[in-house]
Amino acid sequence: MDFRALLAALAEADVDFVVVGGVAAVLQGAPTTTFDLDVVHSREPGSCSRLGSALMRLEACYREHLPRRLQPREEDLLGPGHHLLMTSAGPLDLLGRVVGGREYGDLLAHAVWLDLDEGLRVRVLDLETLIALKQELGREKDRAQVLLLQQALQERRDRQG
Repeated sequence: MDFRALLAALAEADVDFVVVGGVAAVLQGAPTTTFDLDVVHSREPGSCSRLGSALMRLEACYREHLPRRLQPREEDLLGPGHHLLMTSAGPLDLLGRVVGGREYGDLLAHAVWLDLDEGLRVRVLDLETLIALKQELGREKDRAQVLLLQQALQERRDRQG
């Protein structure tokens, strides 16, 4: 799994997206593990076109159809559904919306820019909102992660004074 390669491919293609889920937590210091990259992408036609190009370069195909290599179509990316993909860099989950029907535009006010290595800059859902979403989901695995996220948030606040 190469999260950096996935993020770089999306950023270099100028795709509009917000990182959510486990990678968002890890990038903000939460001690958690994850096995895929979850992003909420803009469903605007221009961004979806750029996303489609990035997915072609990443050799993306739907995981549930493996070993067949069914590839996402640009018109599918315009919809609100989820696209659970396998890429040359690992699993990528493209989410049209998250819990509560929140879409890309809804998440922007709750996203922070993070500068990763070598000039890679990505929008990441802030810990406060990530915690709120996990609480809304209410699944057992999400409730367990809330405690880790709250701890990471408190440690960050303590460091900031």
